[in-house]
Amino acid sequence: MNAQKQYPKQEGMTPGMSEYWTPQPKVVTPGDIKTNTAPSDAIVLFDGKDLSAWESVSGGPAQWNVHDGVFTVNKKAGDIQTKQKFNNYQLHIEWCVPKNISGESQGRGNSGIFMQGMYEIQILDCYNNETYVNGQTGSIYKQTPPLANAMRKPGEWNVYDIIYSAPIFKEDGTYRVPPRVTVIQNGIVLQNNTTILGTTEYVGFPKVVKHDAGPIILQSHGDPSEPISFRNVWLREL
Repeated sequence: MNAQKQYPKQEGMTPGMSEYWTPQPKVVTPGDIKTNTAPSDAIVLFDGKDLSAWESVSGGPAQWNVHDGVFTVNKKAGDIQTKQKFNNYQLHIEWCVPKNISGESQGRGNSGIFMQGMYEIQILDCYNNETYVNGQTGSIYKQTPPLANAMRKPGEWNVYDIIYSAPIFKEDGTYRVPPRVTVIQNGIVLQNNTTILGTTEYVGFPKVVKHDAGPIILQSHGDPSEPISFRNVWLREL
């Protein structure tokens, strides 16, 4: 019987075999939260001076009120939207419910942020103010409730950091990859890479509507409560 043939031993692994050095990530200088400066590669959507990056959804300049480094909803002027259109991004936006806010449930500091003009992340004063949970602050409105209530009390600033992935469509207009969103409020995760089911509908259920890049819309809600304010708005395309 022939002896078993001997083969060379397999070459041992070294650390360098699983390392690669290129391409190096781009260098991004972080913003300074003390001076409200944005990261070096950000698109600044509000720098405390004017609304030149925005326009009225109905046409013409944005008519919300700029003062003291912030801008405040003008409920008579309607929604505003970015002039630029976007797909995937990291959005930073700070918002404040006025200290003298009145009303309850959905009628208390109501606004919203629409990704690509179609999918709403709710803004509402949910500090000691209950409402239906899929309409609460940080919900994907009428779809997915937030994981927590992270509201600061009226008169204090809230921070949203939103990471949004745009949908990819099949030729028939259905989702190949649905939109997804992560929402962090005041350092607390409210949506964790959550699937967005479709368009935001006040009456009825989400619809799948094929679209391209779209604007960010800020809502001028029709409730009678005192208007909220925004500041330090910037976006990084991903």
